[in-house]
Amino acid sequence: MAITFKDLIKLWGMPDNQKVIDLDLSVGRISTDSRTIEKGDFFVPLVGNKFDGHDYLDMAFDIGIQAAIVSEKFNGLVPTNLPHWVVPNTLYAYQQIALLHRRKLNLPVVAVTGSVGKTTTRELIRAILSPLGKIVSSRGNENNDVGVPKTLLRGLETDAAFVLEMGMRGFGQIERLSRVAEPDIAVITNVGQAHIGILGSRENIAKAKSEITSNLRSDGVVIIPFGDNLLEKALLEKWSGRIVRVSIEGFSLNLLGRNDEHFAFKDIEPDYISQIDMNNNFMFFEGSKFKLPLEGKHNAMNFLLALTVATELGLSINNLDQLKINMPTGRNRLVDCGQYLVLDETYNASPESVIASLELLVSKPGRHFAVLGTMLELGSESISLHQKVLKRAVELGLAGIVFVSCGEESNIIKKILKELPNYDVVRTPRDAALSLLPWLSPGDNVLIKGSRKLELEKVLPYLQQ
Repeated sequence: MAITFKDLIKLWGMPDNQKVIDLDLSVGRISTDSRTIEKGDFFVPLVGNKFDGHDYLDMAFDIGIQAAIVSEKFNGLVPTNLPHWVVPNTLYAYQQIALLHRRKLNLPVVAVTGSVGKTTTRELIRAILSPLGKIVSSRGNENNDVGVPKTLLRGLETDAAFVLEMGMRGFGQIERLSRVAEPDIAVITNVGQAHIGILGSRENIAKAKSEITSNLRSDGVVIIPFGDNLLEKALLEKWSGRIVRVSIEGFSLNLLGRNDEHFAFKDIEPDYISQIDMNNNFMFFEGSKFKLPLEGKHNAMNFLLALTVATELGLSINNLDQLKINMPTGRNRLVDCGQYLVLDETYNASPESVIASLELLVSKPGRHFAVLGTMLELGSESISLHQKVLKRAVELGLAGIVFVSCGEESNIIKKILKELPNYDVVRTPRDAALSLLPWLSPGDNVLIKGSRKLELEKVLPYLQQ
């Protein structure tokens, strides 16, 4: 099912600088990275703010690429005898190729988005679907305009399904990704406050997340947590197909005590209701009992979403006790530092995810400490959201918090943290570690969580020493 030159001619017509081409010949591996080009590749030079892949056309030609795409804005010379297509936008052309490949393979595509929990849910779905065969899943940060097509192009005829993560920082981005992937199943983990500084409100965030249904196949399904009326309203404007709602008894989506649910949907009921036993780490779903693969109520919801995906695909889910979850560094990672147990959540932070992590922290026996950091991209809501998160931390009875600040919230944070036995506000991860270490005793638990920019993973080596 490889993409052939005939396929590309259907997209863009005959190439320029044409030499004799076997139309049924595979175009080869699709490459966008000049550092890894190999002989026989098809080169797609992408253009960014600080780079232009066209600068490497000559080098790619010398290596032996078969053909390439060239932007109509490129003013340089294309190597003589290199078959190429001139297109308005090489990134869009790259996405066209990925969509063509997706259609030729015709494998089930599961797309996942949400304010928090995207990566965890993606990995849970990948693990649960693994009995079907090899699952092609997003890696690392492959959740954007380049990463999603890159993941699709890794697919082979022998694979069983795709699981794609879709991120966004504004309107229109998830819509483009949905157009590239044409999902069969879309999962929206939640609608939180992440990126509210860019989009302005949870209502707008819900609208942006619901764009995942833009190219959801007409017989497809969108799976969401039950009880988010803003998301229900946004989906009502976008999607007329099936919606499957899931719920956990006693689980609240509203970790921040919001009061913005202005829209009532009284006739809607959950399609799947599960129960969890957090003391023994079990979930009960559709008459079966499952060991929770990750700790925390928020991860139980992610697991429920993944179980629902498998159910919708008709997969038997009777034996899931040996799930292998490959969580990326800085997400849902428990690190035994000998004297201390560390919950490593250093990859990123949003208000809801910090509170969920704090609640998981205090469920562990012993004293509880946290190194927290500024949550970015919260806009005018930043101060109030930091206040809500830290007040919740105080309510949970932490023994101490070091806050790494990169904003103007330091004085307000100090006022809240004064209620704790130990507190400090610092500027760097090193300073955070130096403040924290004198407080700790063997058997203590530490959460480390902040926005990516703060690099709070640099605290961990001090605890491991």
